[in-house]
Amino acid sequence: MKSFSITKESIESDKPKDECAIFGIFNCKDAANFTYLGLYSMQHRGQESSGIVSSDENHLYRYAGMGLVANVFTENKMNDLQGKVAIGHNRYSTTGASFLRNAQPVRVESHLGPISLAHNGNLVNSWELRSKMEKQGSIFQTTIDSEVIVHLMAKSGETNLLDALGVALREIRGAYSLLILTPRYLIAIRDPNGFRPLVMGEREDGSIVFASETCAFDITETKYIRDVEPGEMVVLDHTGMKSYYPFPQEKPSLCIFEYIYFARPDSHIFNESVYKVRKNLGKQLARELPVEADVVIPVPDSANIAAIGYSEESGIPYQAGLIRSHYIGRTFIEPDQKIRDFGAKIKYNVVREVVAGKKVIIIDDSIMRGTTSRKIIKMLRLAGAKEVHMRISAPPTISPCYYGIDIPTHKELIAATHTLEEIAKYLRVDSLAYLTVESMNQAVVDHKGGGFCNACFTGKYPVEFQNDELGNQKSLFQEYAIEEG
Repeated sequence: MKSFSITKESIESDKPKDECAIFGIFNCKDAANFTYLGLYSMQHRGQESSGIVSSDENHLYRYAGMGLVANVFTENKMNDLQGKVAIGHNRYSTTGASFLRNAQPVRVESHLGPISLAHNGNLVNSWELRSKMEKQGSIFQTTIDSEVIVHLMAKSGETNLLDALGVALREIRGAYSLLILTPRYLIAIRDPNGFRPLVMGEREDGSIVFASETCAFDITETKYIRDVEPGEMVVLDHTGMKSYYPFPQEKPSLCIFEYIYFARPDSHIFNESVYKVRKNLGKQLARELPVEADVVIPVPDSANIAAIGYSEESGIPYQAGLIRSHYIGRTFIEPDQKIRDFGAKIKYNVVREVVAGKKVIIIDDSIMRGTTSRKIIKMLRLAGAKEVHMRISAPPTISPCYYGIDIPTHKELIAATHTLEEIAKYLRVDSLAYLTVESMNQAVVDHKGGGFCNACFTGKYPVEFQNDELGNQKSLFQEYAIEEG
């Protein structure tokens, strides 16, 4: 009898993949331990690898491993991460394959001294820069785009680290929230468009903390101060904190998908509550796209809050009609016969009592390929749902992202190649509706920080790139691993 495996990756292939999380802390005697906690709270942003680099003002100490934070770090490893300054990283790869050597933070030696870097985002010109430097003799140790930055610093000809960093930053284009650690400095940088979030806070002991989301502040008892601004570089050393704006000013292009899907609902990013925005999206959906029904259910977990908003605005009761398993790892099975839709069933199960004989509105935040959505609809029908109406708290996703989110290629996105009616027929729903881009933007009308990047919904990219065949960003650097049998 032949066995087969179901991985978390294959089960979740119909959703955009999380990006990365970064965390940094300056002047704290338990720097590595707090970095561990911060990364633990942001595990949702990346599950492939995790790493921490610490500094005692003389040396940089690094440890990284494949897997989840709690599995990577042991007590002995944490004890080896000495010093009062540290940075950390959780990784989901958008450029570069999933190997240990690609785990961040990266650490290098150069004439500028030891440098470590943690990056959330994606550089759209990394392939061009890398190719040029390789022809000039540079030898890269990883296939991640982030390594390009330290090579540019080393080749800058500058002897001062901050000057070298300035030269490198003027060469790169794309999305980057960066934390850079040296024996002297902790530096936090956000690209001029502000694609990816980066927040700053302070603990009672006076230590300064940076993180991708404020949920990392709650667990580390950090008080939120402000966001690192788009185009800002914050430099910390023994003399204090200084702020620089080394870039020409750009129009903000904040990633709206952070609100829709990625960030935890208990976080504040881009100066706004994720919970509030997500709930507003659901309310907007109910106002513009109502339907007569008995119950509103979400596709858990990222659509939960939007479904609450839809329920409150429409007056239709909210119920937990789908239950999601949070313990999906690698599953080996040997069934007597093939189990239909096994991948969806191992992740979701229907509460029959909620949907049987009911007209059901199911809320989700996005549809990529449509394969998982189709299976969920089938499960609802088999559980006795009388009607199934699907509502999406975002516009149709028609274009891949090149700024740090792993969204399928254009040809794989169902909304890019099919009409609304065709998608509804494929999913086998009684009705299907999405928010428009204008409606989505209205849902974040309280936001005062500037504009958003809507490229995955419009195909209009705020930072241009030369190669329009990038597709899935992992294909930038093809790698193949030989696994032992």
